[in-house]
Amino acid sequence: EEQLVESGGGLVQAGGSLRLSCEASGFAFDDYTIGWFRQAPGKEREGVSSISHFDGSSYYADSVKGRFTISADTAKNTVYLQMNSLKPEDTAVYYCAAAYDPLTISARFSRIAYSYWGQGTQVTVSS
Repeated sequence: EEQLVESGGGLVQAGGSLRLSCEASGFAFDDYTIGWFRQAPGKEREGVSSISHFDGSSYYADSVKGRFTISADTAKNTVYLQMNSLKPEDTAVYYCAAAYDPLTISARFSRIAYSYWGQGTQVTVSS
């Protein structure tokens, strides 16, 4: 069974850091792009970052560039999202998802391109 499990969320003050983890199982990890999405209350789910095992490329939403870093440990089938300089507007439920590679650049943050989703982890940034 395909599964993605997020962890690492929590409550942090503005300016602080968190590292989210996404552990994958049940599918060929190396054949997929792993993306991070987030959904704040009353807002649509949006793409935050993605990393492709096809070509090693990574992408970031403009709102997190320079603050968030995505990385992967293929030996552990795990993708990480290091989040620094957190802001209250980063508060959301963060989800990881898997999409079969290769993805077009335009599809990197397209929810319909992703086949498998985790249950999410809450990130709350206080001001």
